[in-house]
Amino acid sequence: MMPKKARGGNDTSGLLHYLYGPGRRDEHVDPHLVAAWDPGIDDPARSPDMTLTDLALLLDAPVHALLGRKPREHVYHVAVRNAPEDRVLSDAEWARVAREMMHAAGVAPHGDDQGCRWVAVRHADDHIHIVATRARQDGRQPDISWDIVKMHDVARRFEIEFGLRRLAHGDRTARKWPRTGEAEKAARRGLQETARETLQRAVREAAAVATSDADFFTRLGAAGLRVKQRIAPDGTVTGYSVALPGDRDQRQQPVWFSGSRLAPDLSLPRVRERWQQTVAAGPLTPAEAWTTAEAKVRQAAAHLGAGGLHQGAGDVAALGDLVVVAAVVSPRLVRDRIREAAREFERASRAPVARSLEGQARALYRESAQVLSRSAAAVGRSDTAAALGFLLALVMAVEASRRWHEAQEHRVQAHAAGRAGRLLREAVEVTAGAAAAREYRPRQKKAATARARTGKRPAAAGKRPMAGVVQQAVPAHARAVLADPAWPALRTRLAQIERDGEDPAEALAAVAARRELHTADSVAEVLTWRLDGWRKQRSAAASGTSASTASEGAGGTGPARRAGATAPTWRPPGDEQRKGPRRTR
Repeated sequence: MMPKKARGGNDTSGLLHYLYGPGRRDEHVDPHLVAAWDPGIDDPARSPDMTLTDLALLLDAPVHALLGRKPREHVYHVAVRNAPEDRVLSDAEWARVAREMMHAAGVAPHGDDQGCRWVAVRHADDHIHIVATRARQDGRQPDISWDIVKMHDVARRFEIEFGLRRLAHGDRTARKWPRTGEAEKAARRGLQETARETLQRAVREAAAVATSDADFFTRLGAAGLRVKQRIAPDGTVTGYSVALPGDRDQRQQPVWFSGSRLAPDLSLPRVRERWQQTVAAGPLTPAEAWTTAEAKVRQAAAHLGAGGLHQGAGDVAALGDLVVVAAVVSPRLVRDRIREAAREFERASRAPVARSLEGQARALYRESAQVLSRSAAAVGRSDTAAALGFLLALVMAVEASRRWHEAQEHRVQAHAAGRAGRLLREAVEVTAGAAAAREYRPRQKKAATARARTGKRPAAAGKRPMAGVVQQAVPAHARAVLADPAWPALRTRLAQIERDGEDPAEALAAVAARRELHTADSVAEVLTWRLDGWRKQRSAAASGTSASTASEGAGGTGPARRAGATAPTWRPPGDEQRKGPRRTR
């Protein structure tokens, strides 16, 4: 639960009309009051006796009756939002939250009938807006010092009581979130993320692999960012700022963000920590890069935090950089998942203690990042199967960091590492499915023979009972799969594969045989991920074959195929000894 205080204002009526209106970015659904300073106040959305203008006049009345100087911005506005994965709270529960927030902030203390007037409006499942006026009904102004800190303390208590995602506040490790104006600006420009978020990712990727100040600033420029260095009178670089080309303010000036405004660990002193120890790593072949990085990560996972609290903090910081690099060089079909894992692990990479830069695990993680970054061009062209061992090692390292954070009682960082680990496990299974698809050799179809012998017509595509497919392909796990909550998603993937013209039983058996399933928490979910990789790989292979055939037929260098002729079945090099008679489609 996250209370967020908005900027003050002086238009109570305008704010109420917005909250009860359709909304500018998020759709407002069924806006209504859940609580107010007076339980007898009518809801403008549900009573013909109360309008939004009337409610604004009631809220503003104490402001006009203030005995002394009136506040310049008398509107007090707080939004309280739950995480997307939290359960939906009832109106009564949100009403309790609103009353406790106003009590903690000093706006309307419990039992004080002369407190400020306020209302709580709900127009979505996951949050409410509390609107108050900064004027007590006895003619004085409220004492709202440290209000947001006190509201965060209330939120922590409600997270425990309501069983919500538990957050932390005040350990100085949280990322810098975009402001409302930045989000609205990105929406107007049709961008998927704000300038701040784009800059955060680009600067973090440059910092993760840079080896010096010059290398760092060169990489920022190569990423397309505008860079401005802050130089002391003695010529020393003391800081930097970055901006996106085309991102300007109302005066048409570039919107600059210093590193510390982007994230706590992106200030120049924190960035420089990454290359205090030089790493020797030369260019390697794709296979050597993946296997070398895998070996170093497995070795580092065993040493993470072994030297104590401060050494562990340095270890997880280096691991965070490695996950960022992995997202850049990973196979394209899992790149988005690993990038999201890097984003989730960002909080886990910042432990709320001083860091030691001498740990063995930290050095190994830095070496792994350098190995992959220096071989990035070759690694990017490698087979998806080549990355599988490294991704498995990375899952093990992130799990080790989660256990370390739990041992140190870093609750938020442990949750972040857990979320990142789940995304990496998903990437592993998708990669395994893609590798199985690359090695798949469909068996000779016997449908026509069987149909002639039995006289039965085959089931239409999408009509085959998928429970039977599971029992045929993975009999040892069939009962657990069919009882799993993830079974409907797996059934959908199998039906899609059948509609694609492939045998779902063969596909399921192929991906199930790729890696063991006995240690999976949910076999159905793991198989669903693997089939996602299977379909992406088969689709990519089919698209590549179609493009090659089209170019040859349109005057390419290859020989044109006569109309009606069947295409030869593709086989990898060295597979000629297994080639049987040519099949026709």
